[in-house]
Amino acid sequence: MIIKNAEFITSVANKKQFIVPNKPLIAICGKSNVGKSSLINALANRKKLAKTSVTPGRTRLVNYFDFGSFILADLPGYGFAKVSQAEKEKWAHLLEDFFAYSKLITHVFSLVDIRHKPTSDDLQMINYLHHYALPFTIIATKADKIGKTRIKDRLKEIGNYLAVGESSIYPVSSETGYGKDKILQKIESVLEIYNDEFFNTTDEEDDEETQE
Repeated sequence: MIIKNAEFITSVANKKQFIVPNKPLIAICGKSNVGKSSLINALANRKKLAKTSVTPGRTRLVNYFDFGSFILADLPGYGFAKVSQAEKEKWAHLLEDFFAYSKLITHVFSLVDIRHKPTSDDLQMINYLHHYALPFTIIATKADKIGKTRIKDRLKEIGNYLAVGESSIYPVSSETGYGKDKILQKIESVLEIYNDEFFNTTDEEDDEETQE
């Protein structure tokens, strides 16, 4: 899969502004400074599509991008300590509102830092996804920051903590491109499932109209 001409669409601050997509919607979530913007740029083959910052907590809105065959939603980073409690609650409500519209979401990429044990916030996010019955994939970012021989062990530890199989966790480095091809393959499979379901639903509706 080759992504060309990915473009920024808009940023929204509340559920009234959420986009109702006319094609698959893939969301990216994770704690502040986990590398969401860097991953978006790597997938888009662009350096500055999503704004990156050394300061955690930059993403405070839901940012939408058009990736051609799908819409990508970059969600606010969670777990950033240096903001007010009121601001944290605002972000939390925005995330809850977003996931509550689960019928609009095709798949979620939940990002964790491969170098560290997932946080309680990471676990809560996975529980959110289970609660809303959303299909998701865990992506372990910053794989270039550890030795390749340590990757397998780190995936196992992350999987144990989040109660998922290590084969369901994709290690990636936005800096070197390591693992990017597998994420693109995953996106392809997500889009194939979406298209199969869409056409099956359309065929069923056509059959019902014919019978009437």
